[in-house]
Amino acid sequence: MKTFEWKRSSIALFAILLAVGAISCSGSAHSQNPKSEIRNSQITQAREVKPVNPKIVEANTRFGFKLFSEILKKDGKENVFVSPSSVAIALSMAYNGANGQTKTAMAKALEFQGMTLEEINQAHHNLKAALEKADPKVQLLIANSLWARQGVDFNPSFLDRNAKFYDAKVKSLDFEQPAAADEINSWVKESTRGKIPKIVDRINPNDVMFLMNAIYFKGKWTNEFDKSNTQTRPFTLVNGSKKQVPLMKRQGNYRYFETNQFQAISLPYGDERLSMYVFLPKSNLAAFQKSLTAQNWQTWMKQFSAREGQIQLPRFKMDYDVELKEALSALGMGIAFDDAADFSGLSKGTTKIDQVKHKTFVEVNEEGTEAAAVTSIGIVATSIRVPEEPFRMIVDRPFFSAIRDNQTGEILFMGTIVNPE
Repeated sequence: MKTFEWKRSSIALFAILLAVGAISCSGSAHSQNPKSEIRNSQITQAREVKPVNPKIVEANTRFGFKLFSEILKKDGKENVFVSPSSVAIALSMAYNGANGQTKTAMAKALEFQGMTLEEINQAHHNLKAALEKADPKVQLLIANSLWARQGVDFNPSFLDRNAKFYDAKVKSLDFEQPAAADEINSWVKESTRGKIPKIVDRINPNDVMFLMNAIYFKGKWTNEFDKSNTQTRPFTLVNGSKKQVPLMKRQGNYRYFETNQFQAISLPYGDERLSMYVFLPKSNLAAFQKSLTAQNWQTWMKQFSAREGQIQLPRFKMDYDVELKEALSALGMGIAFDDAADFSGLSKGTTKIDQVKHKTFVEVNEEGTEAAAVTSIGIVATSIRVPEEPFRMIVDRPFFSAIRDNQTGEILFMGTIVNPE
């Protein structure tokens, strides 16, 4: 479902990512299982911001553009908005339980080749700390949690790594009780400051674990748009027809880049460490999308320079959802969805990923940006093998945008807007 509407509101950008797991409950499921709270969620350590391993940002960037490209094959003519950072974090948490060919396939899809599990985990740990302290004028909080079914024997090292490196709240619940879903949803609501009040509708009998990641961002543009300058102007849709939309307008000095294919601008938040990048194709969005690769992105980022000019950008608000199983399989991790999947590092039961759902929300107005993303990774028990398949930049036509940490290079969100309603 995709819905859009215009609205002026407070500034916030957040993302939540949920990973849901289900594994076999057979065997000696109670011997080593913790009784109530398995691990403390927020490990209290002196939090010193350490250098971020550039390999993890490069991996997340390559993965993000590959994933986005696969999604566009299905939804290229519609509004698309995803959080590659959130999907990468969720899959990295699940990656800690993968072994054998499943681990190899996930490493390839996630671009982890050449990195050890320890390096990946430590890099994500440092990245989380760096992003949370990126800008004193911007709120950027990242929270993780792992909810386990009581009575199931999980691998202690899997739980420990998620608690240690991802600061995950780890707790066991009686999944037979309705209160279990309520408690999980309460954490979701709190972690997203009420933006996403519910993610778990029900807990199925073979669901035994939920892995969750929540990212919350709130910040204002460094230079806000004057609402009195916003005017209703025509916006050209993909089919050539026009519709009236409110275009915000501002004159100023921005980091800007232009080629014979597109115009691009960096719209900073707070102290300018984080920005929204807007790319406006000069021909059509479909042609530009073919050039969206991690390599081109890195090249473009180096060519922005300060320039005086005017930006006109539509206010917009949208919801988007997509099932990522097909896209991730195309990236080479299809075995993770097959009965042959090896997640023996997670538990003694044989398991596979059953589904990967991703939902997002974004709103852009004169004050700033608000956005959210939810990814649900369902892991189920396996038994019988079943095969799986000065410039003047007027943004009055379909465009691409991304929200990026300018210091580490981490891309939090990216999307294409073809119909800003």
